[in-house]
Amino acid sequence: MPDAATLQPTDDHSPFHVACIMDGNGRWAQMRGRPRLVGHHIGARRVRDIVKACPDAGVTHLTIFAFSTENWKRTQVEVAGLMRLFRRYITHEAKALLEAGVRVRFIGDRIRLDDRLVRLMDDLEMLTAVNSKLNLTIAINYGGRDEVTRAAQRLAVEIERGRLTHKDVDAECLARFLDTRFLPDPDLVIRTSGEARISNFLLWQSAYAEYEFIDTLWPDFHADEFCKIVKGYSTRARRFGGVTA
Repeated sequence: MPDAATLQPTDDHSPFHVACIMDGNGRWAQMRGRPRLVGHHIGARRVRDIVKACPDAGVTHLTIFAFSTENWKRTQVEVAGLMRLFRRYITHEAKALLEAGVRVRFIGDRIRLDDRLVRLMDDLEMLTAVNSKLNLTIAINYGGRDEVTRAAQRLAVEIERGRLTHKDVDAECLARFLDTRFLPDPDLVIRTSGEARISNFLLWQSAYAEYEFIDTLWPDFHADEFCKIVKGYSTRARRFGGVTA
């Protein structure tokens, strides 16, 4: 498997990897006098639309933030409903994702997830492993700090076992222990709903990402707006700490 360093974009004018913080589902429903879970179900439809739009927009990697390590603080009803929604999404979308050439992977700590959901996640990863038209990564029970902590723990085990020494540890080495070790870093991060914060999402990986904070709530975030943002990315000068000529 190639490492992230070999998966960098070749076209400076389109994002190779777009990450989305899908915020605003609950508020969208509450504004309409509906239960918050209704917003999450509508939000799942938007995921389908964005996934379909990616290849034509020149996006080869899409990462979406579905459930954070902090989301367990929500009501038991909402959390249970989200877990049912994840199981339903995987079951209902598996065939379409396979036929569309989408490879699906999941990141995050699976320890706290129920066994049925984990089996569905494993099965979908294996089913779509042959695909390459779009790499869809879904973050479930994911948090950036938690990810780096778990990576550091795995790295420490390797040192304890004598497979690495402290002199081997640098940024590139640590990145190989992250959940996203198979991904390039995101070029563009989009957050919906008008909130201007990153909420513990891809903290390490987004060090040089471009950000787009928009007011649209996720259930209203359609493919045409997504494509417009992707197109606008081409006007940005990415210097990575350097200067342009």
